[in-house]
Amino acid sequence: MPQITFIDHAGEKRSVTGDVGATVMETAIKNGVPGIVAECGGACACATCHVYVDDAWTAAVGEPSHMEEDMLDFAFDVRPNSRLSCQIKITDALDGLVVTTPERQG
Repeated sequence: MPQITFIDHAGEKRSVTGDVGATVMETAIKNGVPGIVAECGGACACATCHVYVDDAWTAAVGEPSHMEEDMLDFAFDVRPNSRLSCQIKITDALDGLVVTTPERQG
C-alpha cells in the first residue's frame, strides 16, 4: 500500500497509507489529516481539498484536467504545483508522494 506524506502549512508531517485506486483526498479524510476539508466529497465541485504537490512528484502526479483548473480558481494561494487532492488517484507509482496543505482552504 502506497505511503503518502501530508505536510501542513506549519511544517508538521503526517504519513499515512493509501489504497491503490483511492484518491489522495479520500485517504486524507479516512486518516483524519487536518487541512483537507473536502466539502463536495470528491466531485471536483469545490476547492477545499487543495494541496501543493512536492516538486519531485509533479511529473508522476500529472497535469490537472481543465475542470480541475477551473475549480482551482476558487482555491486560496494557488501555485504552479497546486492540485485538488480529489483528482489524484493513488497508484503504486505514487508510493512516497509528498503533498502540503495550504494555510487555509478556499
